Amino acid sequence: MTVGRLLRAARETLREAGLRGCILVRDLDTGDELGLDTDVVLPVASLVKVPLALATVERLERGELDGATPVTVPPGRVRTPGPTGLSRFRHPATVAIDDLLYLSVAISDEGASDALFSLTPPGEVAATLRRFGIDGISVRHRTRDLTDTPAERFAPDEVHLAHSLAASATTAGQGHPVPQLDVGRANAGSARAFVELLHALWRPSRIPAPVAARVRELMGDNLLRQRLAPDFSSDASRWSSKTGTLLNLRHEVGVVEHADGQAYAVAALSESTVPAAVQPQAEAALAQVARELHDALRATHR
Repeated sequence: MTVGRLLRAARETLREAGLRGCILVRDLDTGDELGLDTDVVLPVASLVKVPLALATVERLERGELDGATPVTVPPGRVRTPGPTGLSRFRHPATVAIDDLLYLSVAISDEGASDALFSLTPPGEVAATLRRFGIDGISVRHRTRDLTDTPAERFAPDEVHLAHSLAASATTAGQGHPVPQLDVGRANAGSARAFVELLHALWRPSRIPAPVAARVRELMGDNLLRQRLAPDFSSDASRWSSKTGTLLNLRHEVGVVEHADGQAYAVAALSESTVPAAVQPQAEAALAQVARELHDALRATHR
């Protein structure tokens, strides 16, 4: 199949699942890549926790923070489905910085992430990315803002109304009445920007090697495996990643490392037009397209 036919088929697969997908796959050694709408900027939801981890780990490496330092995290008391970990706690918890990093990346804990943002604010995280030459990712606010969406204002049997608003109210300039979905106000980025970040973490040059190694380790511990992981994990490959989910947004960025030494960065960002919270077909379609682009790229190097 030619590249043109492959990309057309990929768009059709996503369209049939109700998705607009922005996907990029890159060979980390040759730089060769395949993608769809790779420079489109979207709100990134919990993907922001990767830059947060990078900035935090770098401060640990420089000695500005001590990983053993205990931090008292107030209870989140969140009762709506989705948020995990400390966000759902009913009582204060004291957790070391190193362990907050694990909770933030491995289970996407909003409470742990906000505790880390209290130590390294969004502006400082954004400055860290710029210092390492990684452009195109905007870090503007803490993760607690992600939980204050219209979904929290509807009864469980009315959540589809929040998803309908999310899917239908985007303006031509990608503004949105829901702040978390407005690229001018939200944490935002493109598939290409996140692949650049992954490339810098897996093939470090400007990022200190110990810092990159720790962030890779955190992403390798990711416990959320419902999206791309089923298509990229096997006995002969390792999948390290971070997911991002908010209303109609379904994202995942990661690196697959094969037993033969080849490694590919994958960024799959998507927004759904279907007003439903649970969309297994969308999850499967996103993974299918990402895997097909990966397989086509990998085939050229055999």
